[in-house]
Amino acid sequence: MKIGISACLTGYNVRYNSSNKLNKELLKLLEGHELIAICPEFRAGFSIPHKPLEIKDGQVITSDNEEVTEKLNKGSLLCLEKIKDCDFLILKSKSPSCGYRKIYDGTFSNTLTDGNGIFTQLCINNGLKIYTENDLEEIKKELIVSSR
Repeated sequence: MKIGISACLTGYNVRYNSSNKLNKELLKLLEGHELIAICPEFRAGFSIPHKPLEIKDGQVITSDNEEVTEKLNKGSLLCLEKIKDCDFLILKSKSPSCGYRKIYDGTFSNTLTDGNGIFTQLCINNGLKIYTENDLEEIKKELIVSSR
């Protein structure tokens, strides 16, 4: 299978604070499959590190209130081109670009709200199946069903 995955989950230090969210359990589960690592924020040209981003009222803002929605939209479109033929995607939960179902609310207070990141919503709009690193059981089922 060909699987798109947030680069931070594979160990790339692309997060806003120059860190990663390496998920060894997830990578072990995905062994033998083709992984396409993507990071919309990196592709958008945000430096590493960069100011934290959150979504407020449909707009992407930095922690010092700079509006950067269009910049992240462009990075998201570039990433979509790389993963549009993937069987499914595994994206970093809560991220302003890759969050699925829950994202931070734009107050920079660690408060979650219902919603999707910019890249995630673009992928949903293009008919792609999304999981997060927290959906290990569902991913296992997807891999089993697809291997039949």
